[in-house]
Amino acid sequence: MVVNIGGFIKYARFVRNRENWSKGRGILYIPIAFLILFLIGYVIVGVFGNPDLVVAGILFGGSIFVFIMLILLYRITRSIIESERLEAQLLAAEESNRSKNAFLASISHEMRTPMNVILGLDELALKEDDLPDETRMRLVKIGRAGRHLLGLINNTLEMQNIETGQRVLKNEAFSFRSIMDEIDAMIRTMCEEKGLRYHEVTDPGIRDGLMGDDMLLKQVLMNILDNAVKYTAAPGDVTLHSELISSDDEACLLKFTVSDTGIGISPEFLPKVFELFSQEDASFTNRYGGSGMGLAVTKQEVELMKGDISVTSRQGEGSAFTVTIPFLYQPDAEPAGEKRNISLKGCRILIVEDVDENAEIVTDLLELAGANTEHAENGLIALGMVERSSPDYYDAILMDLRMPVMDGIESAKSIRALEREDAKTVPIIALTANAFEIDIRHTEEAGMNSHLVKPIDSDLLYETLEKWIAKASKRGSLK
Repeated sequence: MVVNIGGFIKYARFVRNRENWSKGRGILYIPIAFLILFLIGYVIVGVFGNPDLVVAGILFGGSIFVFIMLILLYRITRSIIESERLEAQLLAAEESNRSKNAFLASISHEMRTPMNVILGLDELALKEDDLPDETRMRLVKIGRAGRHLLGLINNTLEMQNIETGQRVLKNEAFSFRSIMDEIDAMIRTMCEEKGLRYHEVTDPGIRDGLMGDDMLLKQVLMNILDNAVKYTAAPGDVTLHSELISSDDEACLLKFTVSDTGIGISPEFLPKVFELFSQEDASFTNRYGGSGMGLAVTKQEVELMKGDISVTSRQGEGSAFTVTIPFLYQPDAEPAGEKRNISLKGCRILIVEDVDENAEIVTDLLELAGANTEHAENGLIALGMVERSSPDYYDAILMDLRMPVMDGIESAKSIRALEREDAKTVPIIALTANAFEIDIRHTEEAGMNSHLVKPIDSDLLYETLEKWIAKASKRGSLK
């Protein structure tokens, strides 16, 4: 009985010290009072009375019951406390993750904005015909370094998007041959600059009209090819082989093999090649660059597409990365090589951008393509310009997202809500440093047609504008 009284006193103190158990804890002293009376009864009966076995058994059994209840209360209470602790840790982790995402979104925008200026001005400068060779070479090196930094930014954001489940896989129609041509143009140029030979071999059995995430496919192959070029010395070879593994009426399985004659990978490091931040030798970083993220991100991207990636390598002889990815066929694929006959010449495009340098770069790029441009410093000004314009005055609108007064999302919604037919159909294309998947969803919900990420890829900008202007023209919304 003394043990039970001491245990309940400790338990009452334990509960009393809990900050979130401030109410109703006085009731814990009631069993202590009864136990003390019980103990007094024991003493009285023991000194003055002669209890029979029944009374003694009841008293003893009651003491055992109270002791067991005390142990159960301790365990239940500790289980509740542990649950509260885990819940607090989970809430703290979720808050930390929200803070991290907000920071990455903000820092991404802040990094991409100056990168857009650097790469945009570099591209415009390289279009000058009378540049001295030495100046041109310096500009090429600036552009190469800028794109390398942009690649690090992209890899960081892509990893974050995949880990948080924000990277949503697209399933859209695309031209396989167009993707291969784009990759060929970029990698062949990189190989020529380094003195390498580039070979692109495509199985003629692969249909051109596929369904899937073409940008993600391009990113996967470019990441692997970029590594192949980086780790291969001249004179050397880099090869991309595309092969049809299986096919039926609705889908196919494609295999892509990127091989090189570079430095290769040691047998010890080969199992770690797809691990995040893994690098075989610190001296490689100094000699070739790299962050150890590229292949880890690539593996996650391949798995997101329900594919598989593997590697074989011999040190000093080269490596071969194999990627297999399933694709659906387009129900009604356009013939390969079909081109749209619309251009930007004579089109009037409204640029909605609060950073003057960015607006100047977009203006120069569009004017080089023959387009006419107008500029609005924020979304509210753009809304007013569209309201005051005559029907079908603008052929397209390029909309930044983060702007003062009225942001791009609200501006696009307001334009779509105008009581005029052309406001419903004019192409509105997001041109922004906001690169997260949730930003793309927000632009779609606001009624925008496409989402382009800064720094600006001029070819992609022209292609996107031409595509949406052509579609709008078929609907009869343009003059």
